[in-house]
Amino acid sequence: MTGNAGIHVLSDKQWAELEPLIDEVRPHCKVSHENLRQTIEAILWRHQNGAKWRAIPGELGPWWKAAQTFIRWSRLGVWERLLDLVQEGRVALGMAFLDGTNLRAHQKAAGAKKRGANSEERDRREALGRSRGGYGTKACVIADGRGRAAAFTLAPGQAHELPMAPDLLDELPDVPGWVVGDRGYASDAFRERIWTIGARPAIPPKRTDAPVACPSWIYNNRHLVENLWARLKEWRAVATRYEKTARSFLGVLCFAATLDWLRS
Repeated sequence: MTGNAGIHVLSDKQWAELEPLIDEVRPHCKVSHENLRQTIEAILWRHQNGAKWRAIPGELGPWWKAAQTFIRWSRLGVWERLLDLVQEGRVALGMAFLDGTNLRAHQKAAGAKKRGANSEERDRREALGRSRGGYGTKACVIADGRGRAAAFTLAPGQAHELPMAPDLLDELPDVPGWVVGDRGYASDAFRERIWTIGARPAIPPKRTDAPVACPSWIYNNRHLVENLWARLKEWRAVATRYEKTARSFLGVLCFAATLDWLRS
């Protein structure tokens, strides 16, 4: 692919795979979206580079059109639907991996509309909070057996990832053979939940807990979800949160994960 003046963002092959997916999930209106490919490439360029919207090269069209499209589609859940669609019929569930990471928030991520809430409630709603790593967001993912993201959830940076795990399990299209997580997911209640749905847990105990079964030949595959985070964080807008709202930041994660699926 090229923009109008030769800026390479997506190849023709990538766009040929992405275009029908976007056409299926995007909101349709009476006036067709002029040069949709250019707008998507502008959105992609901005998030991969972590730049301001106004810094988008003019060859990729008006910056405001890309910004408006991305924010509107985030509010409508388009990016989440795009991620759901790209993985239809392709999810490998011999294993499922749970993992969370703290993502530092840029100072520009603060300042979402108050909407009648106090600062603590706003931070909780917008998934922003202070942890040892500073002001940021806790992002948790559930990945399939090949290390591809199936779904995400967000919380303030100081949140523990274990409470988010049951909802992520519910996002899978079927029951996995194994659910693999690190010690952050060590909980008898959560292991029981995994057994109840028909899967087997591979979660090592905390050092103060009684020993539990955690086969190394399963657990050693956890590097696949760590590699997933490494790939996603190649996008500067994933490695550092610039978005003011949780909805928009979730959109960035889902868009990055969608392109990761297309490369797999």
